[in-house]
Amino acid sequence: MTEPVKDTAAAVATKDAGPGQGGLDLSKVAGYLAYHRPGLMTGPLSSRLLAGGRSNLTYAVTDGTTELVLRRPPLAHVQASAHDMGREYRVISALGSTEVPVPRTELLCQDPAVIGAPFYLMELSPGIAYRRRSAIAALGPDTLRRLTFDLVDTLVTLHAVDPETVGLGDLGKVAGFNTRQLRTWRRQLEGLRSRDLPGIDELAELLSGNIPETGTGGLVHGDYRLDNVLIDGPAGAERITAVLDWEMSTLGDPLSDLALLLLYADQPMLTGEGPNDASSTIGSVPGHPSAAEIVDRYRNASGRDVSDLHWYQAFAAFKLAVVLEGVFFRFQHGATLGGSGFDGIADMVQPLVDKGLTTLSQTTPRER
Repeated sequence: MTEPVKDTAAAVATKDAGPGQGGLDLSKVAGYLAYHRPGLMTGPLSSRLLAGGRSNLTYAVTDGTTELVLRRPPLAHVQASAHDMGREYRVISALGSTEVPVPRTELLCQDPAVIGAPFYLMELSPGIAYRRRSAIAALGPDTLRRLTFDLVDTLVTLHAVDPETVGLGDLGKVAGFNTRQLRTWRRQLEGLRSRDLPGIDELAELLSGNIPETGTGGLVHGDYRLDNVLIDGPAGAERITAVLDWEMSTLGDPLSDLALLLLYADQPMLTGEGPNDASSTIGSVPGHPSAAEIVDRYRNASGRDVSDLHWYQAFAAFKLAVVLEGVFFRFQHGATLGGSGFDGIADMVQPLVDKGLTTLSQTTPRER
C-alpha cells in the first residue's frame, strides 16, 4: 500500500450539524445502522461538528443515550490517496490490542451512497484536545512538562509496535520511505499552486540531495502533536487517553514523527494572537521541555539514532508548509466547514519555508 497524503490541518471550532447539514445526513446514518448494527444506536440522532475539522470531518453523534464519533472525508478537493476511511479505521482497530491509547472502533461504512462518502464510527474517548495557549498554560508548568514527556513516551510506544504482529505489515514500505515522502509532497504542492512562495522549490531541491536512509522502520502516525491526543484525569494525574487522527499513518521512518512533534511545538497556535507572535507557540508556555530535552527523552527511550534529525526537521517544515497551503487553497475555494483561524493560515506558510532553509543551512558539510 502507498503512504497516505493529507492536505489539511486540524480545526478549532465546534458547532451544530443537523440532518443534511455539514456533510452528514443523519437519517441515512440511522437507516444504515438499523440494518448493519441494530441496537448500536436507536431513536432520532443528533450531531455536532467537533474541533478537528480542517481535514477529515469529525462529528459527535448521539441518540440521547449513546454518543459516538463519526469521521468522514472533507466535502471537496479530496486528493488521491488522501482521507482513506478504511485505512484509518483499520489502523485504530489494530492498535486496540497494543499499549497505544486509541478509541474503540465500532463500524466502517465503505459505501459512499449512504452520506456521500465513506465513514466510520468509534468510541467518544474521554478527554480534552488542548488547542489554545491559555488552556495549555492553565495546566501549570509541572503538569505541562510531565504531559509533554508522556507524549514523547507514547510516541516511543507506537514506534515499538511490531506491525506484523498487529496485522499491519502491509500498510506501507519502509525502504525508500523518505524519498517517496519528498516526492509525494512535492507532487501535492504542484496541485495546490495558486501564489508565489519564495524558496519553496529551493528547499525541495536541497532536501532531495540529502535524503537519509531509513534505519529501523516502524508504524508512523504522520501528524503527531499535542492537539491530536486527548488528555483526561484529575488535576495532577492527567494522562493521555487517546491518540487521534490516524489518516496519514503508514509504515516508514519514525524520525519523521519526532521531527513534526518538534516543529509543532515551535509553531504559532491558531488563537487569534497572530501568526508571527512567538508567545503563541506551545513551546513558549512555561514548563514545556526544550527541543533538546524532547530529543534526549526520545533517543534514550527508543535507542534510535537521531544524528540526521536536521534533515527530518527541514522536511517537516516543507511538509507542513504544503499542508497549510492546502488548507488555504481549500478555504479560497469554499471547501471548508465553519471554524475560525483560516484567514491567518496563508501567512504561516512562508515562515515554514524559511525555517526549512535555515535548518539545512545550519548543518555542517559532513552532516549534509
